[in-house]
Amino acid sequence: MGLPTDGVRRYGGRVSNTMIAGRLDLDSLSFAVEEVPIPEPAADEVLVRVAAAGVCLSDLHLIDGTLRLPGGGGKVTLGHEVSGTVVALGSGVSQGAVEGQRVTLQAGQTCGSCASCQRRRPPCLDVRTRGVNYDGGWAEYALARVDTLVPIPDDLPFDQAAIIPDAVSTPYGAIVATAQVRPAQSVGVWGVGGLGVHGVQVLRFCGAAPIIAIDPLPGARERALRFGADLALDPTAEDFAEQVRAATQGRGLDYAFDFAGVSAVREQAAKVLGLGGALVLVGLTDAPLSVADGTRFSARRQRMLGHYGSLPQHVEELIALAGHHRLDFSGSISGHVKLADAADAVQQLADKVGDPIRLVLVP
Repeated sequence: MGLPTDGVRRYGGRVSNTMIAGRLDLDSLSFAVEEVPIPEPAADEVLVRVAAAGVCLSDLHLIDGTLRLPGGGGKVTLGHEVSGTVVALGSGVSQGAVEGQRVTLQAGQTCGSCASCQRRRPPCLDVRTRGVNYDGGWAEYALARVDTLVPIPDDLPFDQAAIIPDAVSTPYGAIVATAQVRPAQSVGVWGVGGLGVHGVQVLRFCGAAPIIAIDPLPGARERALRFGADLALDPTAEDFAEQVRAATQGRGLDYAFDFAGVSAVREQAAKVLGLGGALVLVGLTDAPLSVADGTRFSARRQRMLGHYGSLPQHVEELIALAGHHRLDFSGSISGHVKLADAADAVQQLADKVGDPIRLVLVP
């Protein structure tokens, strides 16, 4: 990348060798915005000036300790939903990136050493997560391996591009790859938060019908209808199962998506599946998986499908769809918060202030 003769790095007119970053101690679970050195890209990396970084519920759960992913230890810069501009190239980067390029970053990267990576046969068996296994994008600058860059069109705003990896790509991957939903199939979406609301949007795009959104919060149900749900139900209603059967002409659901990661949700969803229906587990939880009536589950040839994250091509497809204006994520940005106030954004999410879909950190 090169240093000026005064020994100080210069980025976009700024003269400094430090930056601020939202750092989590994965051992003590203490979070703080700290001043740290601006990193220098390795041979296969680029340096990105961060323009926007999403605040995800999983970031909150990392901070409060309810989510502990393997391989974590020491301090890490949070943030796996990141977009910005390439400002410097590693010494070995000759293609795949240019300075000034607008990009979003994949939420993770391949390990490079598992059997799949060695044979170049995806998917990787040990994907590394940005903001957990290595530093993420809650910072003024972030490193990215060149193969994790996804160019974005000039007319796609940075904040919308930032949330596509994970907030949109996770439900997209669950719907188009894990479940392989087809037009006119009936679906239920449990939990219409940051993931579930995009699940509704993608299901509408894919032609699922009817789309039934299920959430105990009236505001979330109203939002689901705005994003394309055909019906929004309160899961605590005494006649909940009857309402689902009526909406599906008595057949039950072809797919039930759990975006909440709650045992009670899974039990309720399993009871309204139709013949050959599948429960798709998108929300994360350490709770045991169980089926209340195993005989009925087997007799009706029902399935339980696990899902985690998305594949690189899912992000690329979504960027293309957004670029061609097939999908619009402008309604997903609930607010912008200065990076220096990242702790406030986390608290707003924890307290559900304004019931946000996605808060976005900006420099």
